[in-house]
Amino acid sequence: MTSKMMRSVVCLILLFGILSATGVAGNKDRIGTAGAQELLIPVGGAGVAIGGSAGVFLTGIDALYYNPAGLGRMPGSFQASFSQMNYIADIAVTYGAVGMKVGDFGNLGLSLKTLSFGSIPVTTVEFPDGTGASYNPTYLTLGLTYSRLLTDRISFGATAYLVSEKILDMSASGLAFDIGIQYHNLGIKGLMLGIAVKSIGPNMSFSGPDALVQANVDGTNRGTQPYVVQMAGFEMPTMMELGVAYSPKLDDMNSVTLSGLFRNNNYTDDEYQVGAEYSFDKMFFVRGGYTMAPQMDKDAAGVKAYLYGFTAGAGIKYSLGDVNLSVDYAYRAVRYFSGNQVITIGIGL
Repeated sequence: MTSKMMRSVVCLILLFGILSATGVAGNKDRIGTAGAQELLIPVGGAGVAIGGSAGVFLTGIDALYYNPAGLGRMPGSFQASFSQMNYIADIAVTYGAVGMKVGDFGNLGLSLKTLSFGSIPVTTVEFPDGTGASYNPTYLTLGLTYSRLLTDRISFGATAYLVSEKILDMSASGLAFDIGIQYHNLGIKGLMLGIAVKSIGPNMSFSGPDALVQANVDGTNRGTQPYVVQMAGFEMPTMMELGVAYSPKLDDMNSVTLSGLFRNNNYTDDEYQVGAEYSFDKMFFVRGGYTMAPQMDKDAAGVKAYLYGFTAGAGIKYSLGDVNLSVDYAYRAVRYFSGNQVITIGIGL
């Protein structure tokens, strides 16, 4: 590694330290205070099956959500994928992404995640059982990613997200940013390091016609007048992730990757995630993972209130000449709700 490149890497590490100190230092007093929760919903069959630790070693567009640095190691010149998830409370999560190499400039990626809540009855103070009308909230995140290899071992990536939420006639929009680094063959062949600071951005707040209310001002003779209610702002769910993975080569046909990750959140308790992926001939994959939050308080029944636990899944990749096709499936156990199920179809050139 050249001295210039080494200085660049050191600067990036210092940048991560500054961002983590200013944006992530959270505590229990801030639990439940962050908004834009759609940024936290994982996507992709491979990533969900392994758990959040997938960001240490996933590459190509599979890595966009977990660590944008992984896009810099995209195999081939183009990738696209489409994913569908059955989320909690019958919420459907649809996700699509494309990635491409742009010569020496690096790699670019575009992703879109939308949430479908179905029709929700409109209720009011006068009609608590419903007015007969219904509405459909619109939540989406649109991401633009840039990533490139700094050396044969180090890749860097950043994603800018446009976050949009709309409920009835009220809406909120904002910007959030992810920054990540992946380091492969860290002194030992197959040893990997991943660092990411995610969902950094200014506060969001709702506004719109529904904030206009009719009210009387005490002590005046003005009668009923319209007033605009100022909505309180909410923070982005900022987090910092540090993970390691090791992938020893068993033989020419079989390989396994073990990973672990620590996530420090500004809006809830810290999380720990472990995962593993077994590959046969780089065609068939079996994956599993587990997520825990040991510091989280217990609920009224004396049980840890953390929703998530184990994950599992499988995948297949098949080449048709210069075209690579893939199908991945994942299941994530969820306390109190039916488990999340994800299926992803991908194509690469």
